[in-house]
Amino acid sequence: MTMVPREFRTLYDVQQLLKEFNVFVYVGKRLYDIELMAIELDNLYQSGVVDRSTYMKAKIVLRKEHREELKREQTGKLY
Repeated sequence: MTMVPREFRTLYDVQQLLKEFNVFVYVGKRLYDIELMAIELDNLYQSGVVDRSTYMKAKIVLRKEHREELKREQTGKLY
């Protein structure tokens, strides 16, 4: 499937991508949401509905957000 090139800079951008495939993630804890989004993104890529470029860009955002959220939890800082 050919997708329109797009930029992924925030978690919101990745959420919008998942939403296009009727994937809505809300577990209640941001860290868990990010982890589940990564799993769903992997499934979409393995199914062939998301191209490699889109997958890699979204995966980078998810890794960054996951790392930042872990740091936030460890330091006890709020947003």
